[in-house]
Amino acid sequence: MTGHDIFETISSQYFQLTNSEKKVADYVLAHRVDAQYMSISELAEECEVADATISRFCRRLGLTGYNAFKLELAKASMGARGGRTESRGEPKELEGFEAIRQQRFHESISALEQTMKLVDASKMCYAADLICQAKRIACMGQGSSMVLAEEAWTLFSTISPHFLFIPDSHLQINTLALMEEGDLVLFFSYSGSTRELQDVLEVAHSRKVKVILVSRFPKSPGGQRADLVLQCGSNEGPLQAGSATARLAQLFVLDLLFSEVVSRNPQQATENREQIAEAVARKHL
Repeated sequence: MTGHDIFETISSQYFQLTNSEKKVADYVLAHRVDAQYMSISELAEECEVADATISRFCRRLGLTGYNAFKLELAKASMGARGGRTESRGEPKELEGFEAIRQQRFHESISALEQTMKLVDASKMCYAADLICQAKRIACMGQGSSMVLAEEAWTLFSTISPHFLFIPDSHLQINTLALMEEGDLVLFFSYSGSTRELQDVLEVAHSRKVKVILVSRFPKSPGGQRADLVLQCGSNEGPLQAGSATARLAQLFVLDLLFSEVVSRNPQQATENREQIAEAVARKHL
C-alpha cells in the first residue's frame, strides 16, 4: 500500500467492514491528522470499541498492525501538505529560518503546556516516596528514551549514590534478575509499547521490584503493567520518532520528580552536591 491512498482504501472497503470497524473508519476519516498521534487504546476508547477491533481493522486494510496503520496515516497527511510536517501555531506569513524558529518554539511551549495539564501531583509525590525508600534505583530506556534514562541517572547521581544506568537491554535483564524487593526501576518509554519494556516488567514483577514508567500513554501495554505511570505531553507522530519536543516533555517530568525528591531532604542533597562540586573542581581550568 502506498502512503497517499490509505483513506481511499478505507473508503473503498467501508461496506465490507463490520459495524464496529465502521466506527473506527468513521472516526479516522473525520480526524485524519489527530488519529496518527493516538495509541491503540486511545483510538479504541474514542471509537467505543475494543483494542482487538482496531487490530482487525488494520489487518483488513492489508497492514501488519496498528503501528503500520499509523505510519500510513502519517505518510498520507504529509503528502496532503506537500511533504511538510504538521505545524500547529506556525505563523503563515513567515518563511525560511524565521518560520522554523517560530514553529519549533510554539511546539516546545505546547509540549510543556500539555505536560502541565497531565502531571498528577499525587502520583509525583508517590513516585518520590518510592525513590526515597528504594535501596537501588535502575534508570532504563531504549532508543531515544535511553538518553532520558541517562539524564535521569546523571541528575539523581548528584544527590544519591543509589542510582544506576543500564543502557543495554540484555544487561537490563541481567541487573533485574539480581534485584530484590525494595529496589526500583525508573523506565522511560514515550510509547510504552516496546518489547524491551515488556521484558523488563515481566522480570521486575517476578522479583517484586516496582517500576515507575515515564510515558505519553498510560493505557499502553507497558502503562497498564507498570506500578506507576508519570504521564508527559507532546504529540509525536510516527515520522517524528525521538523528536526534541517529546524529550522536552519527559525532561520536564524528570525535573519535577527530581525537585520533589530533593524537597524530602534538602540538607542532605545540598551536602552531597557540595562534596561533588569540591571533587570535580580539579577538572576545571
